[in-house]
Amino acid sequence: MTDFWWKSAVVYQIYPRSFADADGDGMGDLRGIINHLDHLAELGVDVIWLSPIYTSPQDDNGYDISDYRDIDPLFGTLEIFDELLRGVHERGMKLIMDLVVNHSSDEHAWFAESRSSIDNPKRDWYWWRPAREGMEAGTPGAEPNNWGSVFGGPAWEFDQKTGEYYLHLFSTKQPDLNWENPEVREAVYDMMRWWLDRGVDGFRMDVINMISKDVALPDGRIKAGSLYGDGSDAYINGPRNHEFLREMHERVFAGRPGMLTVGEMPGVTVDEAKLFTDQSRGEVDMVFQFDHVWADRGDDPWLLVPLKLTVLKGILGRWQAGLAATGWNSLYWNNHDQPRAVSRYGDDSPEHRVASAKMLGTVLHMQRGTPYIYQGEELGMTNYPFASIADFRDIEALGQYAQAIEFEGRTPEQVLTVLRARGRDNARTPMQWSAEAHAGFTTAHPWLPVNPNYLSINAADERDDPDSVFHYYRRLIELRHTEPAVADGDFTMLLPNDERLYAFTRRLAGTELLVIGNFTAEPVRADIPDAAAWSSAELLLTNLATPPGDDLTLGPWQAVVYRR
Repeated sequence: MTDFWWKSAVVYQIYPRSFADADGDGMGDLRGIINHLDHLAELGVDVIWLSPIYTSPQDDNGYDISDYRDIDPLFGTLEIFDELLRGVHERGMKLIMDLVVNHSSDEHAWFAESRSSIDNPKRDWYWWRPAREGMEAGTPGAEPNNWGSVFGGPAWEFDQKTGEYYLHLFSTKQPDLNWENPEVREAVYDMMRWWLDRGVDGFRMDVINMISKDVALPDGRIKAGSLYGDGSDAYINGPRNHEFLREMHERVFAGRPGMLTVGEMPGVTVDEAKLFTDQSRGEVDMVFQFDHVWADRGDDPWLLVPLKLTVLKGILGRWQAGLAATGWNSLYWNNHDQPRAVSRYGDDSPEHRVASAKMLGTVLHMQRGTPYIYQGEELGMTNYPFASIADFRDIEALGQYAQAIEFEGRTPEQVLTVLRARGRDNARTPMQWSAEAHAGFTTAHPWLPVNPNYLSINAADERDDPDSVFHYYRRLIELRHTEPAVADGDFTMLLPNDERLYAFTRRLAGTELLVIGNFTAEPVRADIPDAAAWSSAELLLTNLATPPGDDLTLGPWQAVVYRR
């Protein structure tokens, strides 16, 4: 029996602007989510995570928040949100919100006050600094340090009115909050309590390991080919990060059992994650780490690196082992910031898409941790066929494209090749509900084009097909709910040096599971210990019509789960 409910739970992420449009404006909304709650209940998920729906100028699709206590009119109203929350709870599911408090929008009232004058009481709610000593404010190179923004350009924006710069690790419209100021922290905690009192069940915390900065804000190392310094040593897992999260836990979650707290933490190490997720320390329940989604990236960001399965297994295996005794893993292939899993790790050709989507789901969901399904993953949705930069809407893609072309000497095709494969808009194309116009997502022109393959990949068809990716994911979720070894069993990696097969066992008390996934389009024999005995064990799950033979030869993109 699991000691924490979320160990046997499955989370489903909704990107609201791309999920379902009920009011016909081409943008997804809360009413659209309400209309499709039965899809999620049928799938069997336990938790819904909503990407930001707060009032926002939408510079970064809602991750730039101007009012933390209201719903953006694009999505609806607080009353409709309450209706959504009731519908989720009535179906036995929980709902967690996206907490974005490393930064706010520059249109938030806090920042408006902060930038109004140097001596405003909220000036210290953000990171303001004068120009470098001896340099004229507003001139190139006069920024307080050499950090670059994640979205391209410097991480500092000059404010003409007050003659100082403010820090923005992301967009210029996303100024970083100064967590060193206790008033900032209390304002955030009060807002969080307000949402929990409303009935939400927890938070996924955006880049939460960036909230603590080295107050000296030192220059970062400039890597070869880069315009700006890498300041991450000064703001990733900063000096007071653990202190801030423990304080948040005490001030917000104490006395509220059953909440879920998930920390998105770029650059977090296994050792740090153990501290963040150690329940005795009272910080967060689980972390989102990025090591495995950076496994196919080299030192040059504009060069695609082929995925090596041994590297991927090494990373995920290290996290399985590292958090085995203390801590907990979040398991995911894709989300709103990552391309589609079947296009990245599998084979999105018509011949192998279904099998490889199911195989990827099997390998992920059978590991130790809480699995996350990103909308459309349960259908095997694929990357979009972007023709040019004009097809992109993502601020990150557009900013990085401009910087690479204008300042780094890259060719448009070189940059586009990477954006087509890795760009965030791949995950943000509208959900494919049916073969109707615009995939049943909207009756209007959608904010981002629908993938043209919606005629063959859509929820309506998959719900009618018992052999679909959708129904396979239902069986995966049911297995986690009913087989204790999936949630609580130990993990042992097999065949760590095999570039074709991903194999491991899960063991709890007298039950042992064997999981194998073939990451190729060719038949491959699993040369594992005790193969003959395993081949005669109970076959719980496979994604192909023909099970492996006595020698455990898996077909192309086949997955198997045995139990003995």
